[in-house]
Amino acid sequence: MNILITAGPTREKIDPVRFISNRSTGKMGYAIATYAASLGHQVTLISGPVSLKAPAGVTLIPVESAADMAAAVHANTPEADVIIMSAAVADYRPAHPIDSKMKKQPGNLFLELERTEDILGTVGKNKRADQLLIGFAAETEELEARALDKLKRKNMDWIIANLVSDGFGNDTNKVIIFNRNGERFPLALAEKSDIAKQAIDLILK
Repeated sequence: MNILITAGPTREKIDPVRFISNRSTGKMGYAIATYAASLGHQVTLISGPVSLKAPAGVTLIPVESAADMAAAVHANTPEADVIIMSAAVADYRPAHPIDSKMKKQPGNLFLELERTEDILGTVGKNKRADQLLIGFAAETEELEARALDKLKRKNMDWIIANLVSDGFGNDTNKVIIFNRNGERFPLALAEKSDIAKQAIDLILK
């Protein structure tokens, strides 16, 4: 199958040396891409800035901002059989980025932020009946309720949910996987490569 995967954070420019981002390492998405490619699938990986090598046998599309990622996702979704959205895309970006380095001034600085595109929401709204959409939910509380709400609102087929403390920035993860039929599949704490294998085997089965 043709599998499209997003991974890593995005960076939203403030000025040429500063940006807004998050602690995502991309390890979960890269582990999924590595395993999917090992099964013989055609894998395209759209990745924000990470310190990871491109997995063997995977087509890597590097991006930086949420807008870059949106453009790459929309360009590649028509050919995808399976879409796995594991990237931690910024919800907001500076409304007025500047092209020269911002100098320190007396007093506080107020930064106006504007919403970025809800890429997952757009993909869920426009996906075909023959496409499988898998998303992620990283929460600090009410994990199951929020994951199930996101699954429904964004028209996903599956969602992989974890507490931020269990997976964000770590080499390991502990997740609960839900499908649109209400089935629940908890996976115990394990290396992200093991979580990727278990998740892909479960979903593609």
